[in-house]
Amino acid sequence: MRKTETSPGTASGLHITMILLGIAMTPVLLSSSSLGNQLLEGQLISVVALGGAILAILSAITISVGEKARLPTYGIVKFSFGNKGAIAINILMAISLFGWISVTANMFGHTVQDLFAQQGVSVPAPLLVAIGCVIFTISTAFGFAVLGKVAQLAVPVIGLMLCYILSVVLDTQPAPVTEALNGMETGVAVSSVVGTIIVLVATLPDFGSFVHNRKHALIAAVLTFMVAYPLLFWAGATPSNITGQGSLLGAMAPLGAALPAALLLVFACVTGNAGNMFQGTLVVSTLLERIPKWQITIALGVLATVVGSMDIMSWFIPFLLFLGIATPPVAGIYIADFLRYRSQGYDEQLLAQEPTIKWSTFVVWVLGSLVGFLTANGVITLTMIPSLDSILVASLGYLALSRRPALIANERAN
Repeated sequence: MRKTETSPGTASGLHITMILLGIAMTPVLLSSSSLGNQLLEGQLISVVALGGAILAILSAITISVGEKARLPTYGIVKFSFGNKGAIAINILMAISLFGWISVTANMFGHTVQDLFAQQGVSVPAPLLVAIGCVIFTISTAFGFAVLGKVAQLAVPVIGLMLCYILSVVLDTQPAPVTEALNGMETGVAVSSVVGTIIVLVATLPDFGSFVHNRKHALIAAVLTFMVAYPLLFWAGATPSNITGQGSLLGAMAPLGAALPAALLLVFACVTGNAGNMFQGTLVVSTLLERIPKWQITIALGVLATVVGSMDIMSWFIPFLLFLGIATPPVAGIYIADFLRYRSQGYDEQLLAQEPTIKWSTFVVWVLGSLVGFLTANGVITLTMIPSLDSILVASLGYLALSRRPALIANERAN
């Protein structure tokens, strides 16, 4: 394990915040617009504030786990799922991250294509997807330091562009369209705010392992999810909230600001997919340990070019639902494992003394996923936030069924 003191190999809380915001931009801009046209302004503010508070609490825990372990998420799950059992979880994470990489590459290609079309130039979307994947790969292949520099450059630009878009909307002051709002329930709306970014929160140990110390880990969690994320979500939702349109481009086109909105989406795709590829490289490297990480990054870029060139947006909603159900229980399990057994640190030598596949943990994972599925479909009701339901059930289930590692070691010794 690496030491937790400040060192040249670690980053500040503000640095981590910039990277996390860069990753969060794309899902925020995709989901906030569809949420904005279904809520009244006052309800929108309360929803994003409550969702941000929930995410801040969860992220403070998950990023602190990474800071303590000095391991990525995919190394931490070995302790709760077993050395071989964790492979299944790593494959799930790899599929999840690759799905986001491909979806974002597709979005980048079509957004840039629309920009050229506005100038009377026709460019094939697959070519633009390929160019985007080259940019994402270059932003990632040189490691965490370059990823941070990309975020430090792009995130302020994105913030300024979003402020400009907001000023256009507020200055124009189109007639409110409250009669067209669908009246989404508060619990469902909060679930959308939380679910949009829950996969990133669940994999925050990836970034916690690079942070200076616990103080900086908590700074990153609070700044990102308590402060910046709610503001971003509100800013992304406000144009749709005022105009009644279900997308950012749709909201800005009648106001003559489609170009800034499209450029905003392009920048968001670059920062978001650079982060996705960074995490994707980490998880695939645990499955293919003999292959250098830079080669894995290039392979992901090539595959994303192929898949992202397809008509995959129709799969997007089912894909998000899958992520929101299957991933949060994993976080619930490793959080419970950390709080009960690993608060003093992670001893990798102990893994050799434990079962390579912990079947009881898989039972808990399936149970947490099932509860998330049932609550998402309205069959049962717990907290009104399916992803939070699955985390709580998985945590409690793991605490009930798991056994102390030292006890397992003693049984094997006897």
